[in-house]
Amino acid sequence: MHAAFFLLLGASLARYLIRHEGGGQTGWVVALFAVFGLLYLLGRFLAPPPPSGTRPDARYLAWVSAVLTVWVVLLALAPSAAWCAMPLFFTGLHTLSTRTAVSLAAVLTLLVVASKLRFAQGEFDPNAVIAPPAVAAVGTAVLIHLKRQAARQRALIDDLVRTRRDLAATERRAGILAERQRLSTEIHDTLAQGLSSQQMLLQAAERVWQSDPDAARGHMRDAGEIASRSLTEARRFVRDLAPADLAERTLAPALAALAERESGAGLTVVFHLDGAPGPLPERVEAALLRIAQGALANVREHAGATRAALTLTCLDDQISLDIADDGSGFAVAAVAAATGDGAPAAATGRPGRGHGLPAMRARARQLGGTLTVESEPGEGTVVSAALPLTPVSGTALALDTSGRGTS
Repeated sequence: MHAAFFLLLGASLARYLIRHEGGGQTGWVVALFAVFGLLYLLGRFLAPPPPSGTRPDARYLAWVSAVLTVWVVLLALAPSAAWCAMPLFFTGLHTLSTRTAVSLAAVLTLLVVASKLRFAQGEFDPNAVIAPPAVAAVGTAVLIHLKRQAARQRALIDDLVRTRRDLAATERRAGILAERQRLSTEIHDTLAQGLSSQQMLLQAAERVWQSDPDAARGHMRDAGEIASRSLTEARRFVRDLAPADLAERTLAPALAALAERESGAGLTVVFHLDGAPGPLPERVEAALLRIAQGALANVREHAGATRAALTLTCLDDQISLDIADDGSGFAVAAVAAATGDGAPAAATGRPGRGHGLPAMRARARQLGGTLTVESEPGEGTVVSAALPLTPVSGTALALDTSGRGTS
């Protein structure tokens, strides 16, 4: 349509120059043709059309009004400019509502007919009266059909997206139920059976404690062996439930791999390591990795950022992780006040939406650490998690279920 517009614009100018060569207002008309073409071209960059199915903004409506005004003036001086009506109609009016576009097309058609009759030079041309309305009717019918088809396609796409979302949620629920069933079976066949055997052995030892001390000690030894095997099984459960990225690597390589995996599609994520991390409890590594994953999910979904950085800082008594982005940011204080608990619900700046930051804060608190959020609208967001490396009273960090450290 853009190519057709400029082709017809050039043909209209050539026709005018051939018909009115040497006229007194030729210079002004040629300048008006140039302004018309330049205005149309600038509108493609300064006032792009709105996405399909959305209302046009004020800038786009101003451009449409300016182009139509110049075209009406040009039509009054050079009737050959009427040939530009069709591509102009499709490129400029398709974003308006159907009623407005049809009404405006009718007015433009009447102007074209009036211009043709004005310059008919006393001869009545039936084509001047019949052809413009016929062409306009065909163009309007095609436009209405395209708009209805686009609306149906948008509805189908919305249904498809909704169906895929529901299907993903169903599959996620099915996966959770299947994993729960697997874990319940594993626990029943290992830990539960072991605890039951220990109970029977301890009860048997209690019954013969006075009468047969050797048998009682044998029962105690058997119960101790079963407890050892059960502890091994419990540690295996913990290891299996740990993040897959930490199965064969430590925290720093896992964060680097996460940054590389999250980069792409307009977002670049980089990883920085400050200091040399020593051996860390698995709970600390898992918590920091989960916090990084949650923060990057918020960046990708809500922030509209182009760059993000993961910075792991290792100190003697604590380890901290900073996730910074250059996205839209939000008012932390306003959201905290709206939620009523001093914690933003998500990195959207909208109260009550999402569980990302509360979940990260809960992970940090469970290990005796802290999580802070710094953000301002338009200034990006920084999420900082700091976890102690020494056992903290009253937290789960004092018990390392991986079997290392203080367990």
